[in-house]
Amino acid sequence: MTKTGHTARCHGIYGALFALGTACSAPAFADTSPALDRASLWIGGFYSDTETRIGASDRSGQYNGNVGLEDDLGFQHHKAVPRARLDFLIGDHQGFSFDFFGIDRTHGRSISRAIDYDGNHFDASARVDGKLNFNFGSASYRWWFGSGSDVFGFGVGAAYYGVRARIAGEASLNGQTAQAEASTHETAWAPVLQLGWRHAFTRDLRMYADVYGVKKNGGNLAGHIYNAALGLEWFPIENLGIGGEYGYTRIKLEQNRTNYRANLDMKLKGPSLFVRLRF
Repeated sequence: MTKTGHTARCHGIYGALFALGTACSAPAFADTSPALDRASLWIGGFYSDTETRIGASDRSGQYNGNVGLEDDLGFQHHKAVPRARLDFLIGDHQGFSFDFFGIDRTHGRSISRAIDYDGNHFDASARVDGKLNFNFGSASYRWWFGSGSDVFGFGVGAAYYGVRARIAGEASLNGQTAQAEASTHETAWAPVLQLGWRHAFTRDLRMYADVYGVKKNGGNLAGHIYNAALGLEWFPIENLGIGGEYGYTRIKLEQNRTNYRANLDMKLKGPSLFVRLRF
Protein backbone atom coordinates (compact mmCIF):
# COMPACT_ATOMS: atom_id res chain seq x y z
CA MET A 1 0.00 0.00 0.00
CA THR A 2 1.33 3.45 -0.88
CA LYS A 3 1.70 6.18 1.69
CA THR A 4 -0.98 8.17 -0.13
CA GLY A 5 -3.41 5.25 -0.01
CA HIS A 6 -2.69 4.63 3.67
CA THR A 7 -3.27 8.31 4.46
CA ALA A 8 -6.53 8.38 2.54
CA ARG A 9 -7.71 5.24 4.31
CA CYS A 10 -6.87 6.72 7.72
CA HIS A 11 -8.72 9.91 6.87
CA GLY A 12 -11.72 7.84 5.81
CA ILE A 13 -11.68 5.86 9.08
CA TYR A 14 -11.30 9.02 11.17
CA GLY A 15 -14.15 10.66 9.24
CA ALA A 16 -16.42 7.68 9.76
CA LEU A 17 -15.61 7.57 13.49
CA PHE A 18 -16.24 11.31 13.79
CA ALA A 19 -19.58 11.01 11.99
CA LEU A 20 -20.59 8.06 14.19
CA GLY A 21 -19.56 9.88 17.36
CA THR A 22 -21.47 12.97 16.29
CA ALA A 23 -24.59 10.94 15.56
CA CYS A 24 -24.39 9.08 18.89
CA SER A 25 -23.87 12.25 20.90
CA ALA A 26 -26.51 14.32 19.09
CA PRO A 27 -29.33 13.56 21.57
CA ALA A 28 -27.18 14.73 24.46
CA PHE A 29 -26.89 18.17 22.83
CA ALA A 30 -30.36 18.29 21.26
CA ASP A 31 -32.26 21.48 21.72
CA THR A 32 -35.33 21.46 23.91
CA SER A 33 -38.57 21.32 21.92
CA PRO A 34 -40.08 24.79 21.31
CA ALA A 35 -43.22 23.38 22.94
CA LEU A 36 -41.41 23.08 26.31
CA ASP A 37 -39.74 25.51 28.69
CA ARG A 38 -36.74 24.92 30.90
CA ALA A 39 -38.79 26.24 33.82
CA SER A 40 -42.25 27.77 33.95
CA LEU A 41 -44.54 29.16 36.64
CA TRP A 42 -48.32 29.39 36.24
CA ILE A 43 -50.31 31.65 38.57
CA GLY A 44 -54.02 32.21 38.05
CA GLY A 45 -57.49 31.00 38.73
CA PHE A 46 -60.21 28.61 37.61
CA TYR A 47 -63.71 30.14 37.14
CA SER A 48 -65.65 27.04 37.95
CA ASP A 49 -69.23 26.02 37.31
CA THR A 50 -69.61 23.77 40.34
CA GLU A 51 -72.05 21.03 41.27
CA THR A 52 -71.57 19.49 44.73
CA ARG A 53 -73.34 16.87 46.78
CA ILE A 54 -72.34 15.59 50.20
CA GLY A 55 -73.95 12.62 51.90
CA ALA A 56 -73.71 10.22 54.81
CA SER A 57 -74.61 6.61 55.57
CA ASP A 58 -74.18 4.31 58.55
CA ARG A 59 -71.84 1.30 58.61
CA SER A 60 -74.60 -0.99 57.38
CA GLY A 61 -74.95 1.16 54.26
CA GLN A 62 -78.28 2.68 55.29
CA TYR A 63 -78.66 6.09 53.67
CA ASN A 64 -78.74 9.00 56.16
CA GLY A 65 -79.20 11.94 53.86
CA ASN A 66 -77.75 13.75 50.87
CA VAL A 67 -77.41 17.52 50.44
CA GLY A 68 -76.83 19.51 47.28
CA LEU A 69 -74.85 22.57 48.26
CA GLU A 70 -76.04 24.59 45.27
CA ASP A 71 -79.65 23.37 45.05
CA ASP A 72 -80.43 22.89 48.76
CA LEU A 73 -78.24 25.44 50.54
CA GLY A 74 -78.02 28.13 47.87
CA PHE A 75 -74.28 28.00 47.24
CA GLN A 76 -73.35 29.88 44.07
CA HIS A 77 -72.72 27.64 41.08
CA HIS A 78 -69.83 29.80 39.86
CA LYS A 79 -66.73 30.22 41.97
CA ALA A 80 -63.24 31.58 41.30
CA VAL A 81 -60.71 28.97 42.43
CA PRO A 82 -57.00 29.94 42.80
CA ARG A 83 -54.53 27.68 41.04
CA ALA A 84 -50.74 27.48 40.67
CA ARG A 85 -48.33 25.22 38.75
CA LEU A 86 -44.58 24.84 38.48
CA ASP A 87 -42.78 22.84 35.80
CA PHE A 88 -39.08 22.46 35.15
CA LEU A 89 -36.90 20.20 33.05
CA ILE A 90 -33.87 18.15 33.99
CA GLY A 91 -32.07 17.77 30.69
CA ASP A 92 -34.21 18.05 27.58
CA HIS A 93 -36.90 15.40 28.00
CA GLN A 94 -37.51 14.84 31.71
CA GLY A 95 -38.52 16.97 34.65
CA PHE A 96 -40.84 17.69 37.55
CA SER A 97 -44.36 19.09 37.62
CA PHE A 98 -46.23 20.52 40.63
CA ASP A 99 -49.89 21.56 40.75
CA PHE A 100 -52.13 23.05 43.47
CA PHE A 101 -55.67 24.36 43.80
CA GLY A 102 -58.05 24.88 46.70
CA ILE A 103 -61.80 25.39 47.06
CA ASP A 104 -63.21 27.17 50.12
CA ARG A 105 -66.97 27.65 50.18
CA THR A 106 -69.26 28.84 53.00
CA HIS A 107 -72.92 29.81 52.82
CA GLY A 108 -76.03 29.92 54.98
CA ARG A 109 -79.72 30.28 54.27
CA SER A 110 -83.23 29.43 55.39
CA ILE A 111 -83.93 26.29 53.39
CA SER A 112 -87.07 26.04 51.27
CA ARG A 113 -87.50 22.29 51.70
CA ALA A 114 -86.64 19.78 54.41
CA ILE A 115 -83.31 17.98 54.13
CA ASP A 116 -81.61 15.15 56.01
CA TYR A 117 -77.91 14.76 56.66
CA ASP A 118 -76.06 12.36 58.97
CA GLY A 119 -79.22 11.48 60.88
CA ASN A 120 -80.30 15.09 61.41
CA HIS A 121 -83.60 16.36 59.97
CA PHE A 122 -83.61 20.02 59.00
CA ASP A 123 -87.16 21.29 58.48
CA ALA A 124 -88.15 23.65 55.70
CA SER A 125 -87.65 27.28 56.79
CA ALA A 126 -84.90 26.25 59.24
CA ARG A 127 -81.67 28.23 59.16
CA VAL A 128 -78.81 26.02 57.91
CA ASP A 129 -75.13 26.88 57.42
CA GLY A 130 -72.86 24.85 55.18
CA LYS A 131 -69.11 24.80 54.68
CA LEU A 132 -66.88 22.90 52.28
CA ASN A 133 -63.12 23.09 51.95
CA PHE A 134 -61.19 20.97 49.44
CA ASN A 135 -57.46 21.18 48.76
CA PHE A 136 -55.48 19.31 46.13
CA GLY A 137 -51.76 19.21 45.38
CA SER A 138 -49.65 16.90 43.24
CA ALA A 139 -45.98 16.32 42.46
CA SER A 140 -44.92 14.14 39.55
CA TYR A 141 -41.93 13.18 37.46
CA ARG A 142 -42.59 13.52 33.73
CA TRP A 143 -41.02 12.13 30.58
CA TRP A 144 -41.47 13.97 27.28
CA PHE A 145 -41.14 12.16 23.93
CA GLY A 146 -40.38 14.08 20.74
CA SER A 147 -38.15 17.03 19.92
CA GLY A 148 -40.04 18.94 17.23
CA SER A 149 -43.18 21.03 17.44
CA ASP A 150 -45.13 18.18 19.05
CA VAL A 151 -44.20 16.37 22.25
CA PHE A 152 -46.11 13.82 24.29
CA GLY A 153 -45.67 13.37 28.02
CA PHE A 154 -46.16 10.70 30.65
CA GLY A 155 -45.89 11.33 34.38
CA VAL A 156 -46.17 9.47 37.66
CA GLY A 157 -46.16 10.85 41.17
CA ALA A 158 -48.19 11.44 44.30
CA ALA A 159 -51.20 13.60 45.13
CA TYR A 160 -52.32 15.05 48.45
CA TYR A 161 -55.94 15.99 49.01
CA GLY A 162 -58.08 16.98 51.96
CA VAL A 163 -61.81 17.51 52.60
CA ARG A 164 -63.49 19.46 55.38
CA ALA A 165 -67.31 19.63 55.34
CA ARG A 166 -69.85 20.92 57.85
CA ILE A 167 -73.65 21.26 58.03
CA ALA A 168 -75.11 23.08 61.04
CA GLY A 169 -78.48 24.55 61.92
CA GLU A 170 -81.77 23.98 63.65
CA ALA A 171 -82.85 20.34 63.39
CA SER A 172 -85.69 18.24 64.74
CA LEU A 173 -85.40 14.76 66.23
CA ASN A 174 -88.25 12.80 67.84
CA GLY A 175 -90.44 15.88 67.88
CA GLN A 176 -87.82 18.01 69.61
CA THR A 177 -86.06 20.97 68.02
CA ALA A 178 -82.45 21.79 68.81
CA GLN A 179 -79.22 23.04 67.31
CA ALA A 180 -77.44 20.28 65.41
CA GLU A 181 -74.13 19.96 63.60
CA ALA A 182 -72.46 17.29 61.46
CA SER A 183 -68.90 17.67 60.23
CA THR A 184 -66.09 15.70 58.65
CA HIS A 185 -62.39 16.33 58.07
CA GLU A 186 -59.87 13.99 56.47
CA THR A 187 -56.73 14.05 54.31
CA ALA A 188 -54.99 11.38 52.21
CA TRP A 189 -52.15 10.62 49.81
CA ALA A 190 -52.64 8.67 46.57
CA PRO A 191 -50.72 7.88 43.37
CA VAL A 192 -51.29 10.14 40.35
CA LEU A 193 -50.88 9.31 36.65
CA GLN A 194 -50.54 12.08 34.04
CA LEU A 195 -50.65 12.31 30.26
CA GLY A 196 -49.86 15.41 28.24
CA TRP A 197 -49.44 16.86 24.76
CA ARG A 198 -47.74 20.10 23.70
CA HIS A 199 -47.75 21.71 20.25
CA ALA A 200 -45.80 24.82 19.24
CA PHE A 201 -47.22 26.87 16.36
CA THR A 202 -44.26 29.15 17.12
CA ARG A 203 -42.12 29.43 20.22
CA ASP A 204 -44.48 32.14 21.50
CA LEU A 205 -47.83 30.57 20.57
CA ARG A 206 -48.57 27.06 21.80
CA MET A 207 -51.41 24.65 22.48
CA TYR A 208 -51.53 21.92 25.11
CA ALA A 209 -53.72 19.20 26.58
CA ASP A 210 -53.38 17.54 29.98
CA VAL A 211 -55.13 14.62 31.64
CA TYR A 212 -54.50 13.19 35.09
CA GLY A 213 -56.13 10.67 37.36
CA VAL A 214 -55.91 9.89 41.07
CA LYS A 215 -57.39 6.72 42.52
CA LYS A 216 -57.20 5.21 45.98
CA ASN A 217 -58.94 2.13 47.33
CA GLY A 218 -59.36 1.71 51.07
CA GLY A 219 -58.09 3.93 53.85
CA ASN A 220 -59.91 6.75 55.60
CA LEU A 221 -60.47 8.77 52.40
CA ALA A 222 -60.89 6.62 49.30
CA GLY A 223 -62.16 7.42 45.83
CA HIS A 224 -60.96 9.04 42.63
CA ILE A 225 -60.18 12.44 41.12
CA TYR A 226 -60.02 12.98 37.35
CA ASN A 227 -59.08 16.10 35.41
CA ALA A 228 -58.86 17.03 31.72
CA ALA A 229 -57.88 20.39 30.23
CA LEU A 230 -57.21 21.94 26.80
CA GLY A 231 -55.39 25.25 26.63
CA LEU A 232 -53.60 27.91 24.60
CA GLU A 233 -50.68 30.09 25.72
CA TRP A 234 -49.19 33.22 24.16
CA PHE A 235 -45.99 35.10 25.04
CA PRO A 236 -46.00 38.71 23.78
CA ILE A 237 -42.81 39.19 25.83
CA GLU A 238 -39.99 36.62 25.88
CA ASN A 239 -40.44 35.52 29.49
CA LEU A 240 -43.95 36.76 30.24
CA GLY A 241 -47.20 35.54 28.77
CA ILE A 242 -50.79 34.54 29.38
CA GLY A 243 -52.50 31.18 29.20
CA GLY A 244 -56.13 30.20 28.94
CA GLU A 245 -57.67 26.75 29.20
CA TYR A 246 -60.97 24.98 29.62
CA GLY A 247 -61.05 22.16 32.12
CA TYR A 248 -63.25 19.55 33.73
CA THR A 249 -62.62 17.96 37.13
CA ARG A 250 -64.59 15.17 38.81
CA ILE A 251 -64.02 14.47 42.51
CA LYS A 252 -65.73 11.49 44.12
CA LEU A 253 -64.52 10.55 47.59
CA GLU A 254 -65.74 8.50 50.53
CA GLN A 255 -64.57 9.00 54.08
CA ASN A 256 -64.69 5.95 56.33
CA ARG A 257 -65.25 6.66 60.03
CA THR A 258 -65.96 4.39 62.97
CA ASN A 259 -69.73 4.83 62.95
CA TYR A 260 -70.54 6.21 59.49
CA ARG A 261 -69.37 6.99 55.97
CA ALA A 262 -69.39 10.48 54.46
CA ASN A 263 -69.14 11.06 50.73
CA LEU A 264 -68.36 13.96 48.45
CA ASP A 265 -69.34 14.14 44.77
CA MET A 266 -68.18 17.35 43.09
CA LYS A 267 -67.95 18.39 39.44
CA LEU A 268 -66.02 21.45 38.31
CA LYS A 269 -65.93 22.76 34.77
CA GLY A 270 -65.03 26.07 33.20
CA PRO A 271 -62.23 28.35 31.97
CA SER A 272 -58.93 29.15 33.66
CA LEU A 273 -56.67 32.14 33.10
CA PHE A 274 -52.97 32.19 34.03
CA VAL A 275 -50.08 34.60 34.07
CA ARG A 276 -47.14 32.63 32.65
CA LEU A 277 -43.49 33.11 33.52
CA ARG A 278 -40.85 31.07 31.72
CA PHE A 279 -37.10 30.87 32.03
